[in-house]
Amino acid sequence: MKAEDSLARGPEILTSRLRLTPLIAGDAQAMYEYRSDPEVCRYQSFDPGSLDDVKQFIGGLESTAFETPGSWFQFAIRHQESGLLIGDLGVHFPADDRYQVEIGFTVAPRYQRQGLGTEAVVGLIGHLLGPLQKHRVFASVDPRNEASIALLERVGMRKEAHFRESLWSKGAWVDDMVFGILESEWMRA
Repeated sequence: MKAEDSLARGPEILTSRLRLTPLIAGDAQAMYEYRSDPEVCRYQSFDPGSLDDVKQFIGGLESTAFETPGSWFQFAIRHQESGLLIGDLGVHFPADDRYQVEIGFTVAPRYQRQGLGTEAVVGLIGHLLGPLQKHRVFASVDPRNEASIALLERVGMRKEAHFRESLWSKGAWVDDMVFGILESEWMRA
């Protein structure tokens, strides 16, 4: 799939330094490089064992349009000028509630601590709570993932819940924290 064809599946969101577009097959190698890093995948459910795993993951997304109920939609996070893939953002549209969405994010290590993850998440939340008129955006995070928690707090999300040993992940029961923000809170900020 070509980059221009991917835009038929979902929107392009621009920030001051970034362009958020649907992932495409050509992103597989770069995505595999950061997603297979043990520190990156430590708290994530998608832990690719091979480049083929990432190719299959992206291939499975190509038939999914943005806002399809019950699906995850994956954005590429790209530098606006160079077009380099620096990470990805997931958006889950629950099948039973079209007014709430879940988000997730991954930034390649060499692009962390530059404000790029924060900028990407702010751009995505702004799109979801602005033009798409969603009521609430939420994120689930492992409480040991301090960097992600700090990012969620930086963008204005608040901790809504802390569930003890509620998820089975990588052979162990782990805690889960939920952060959220309402459209009214976003607009006030």
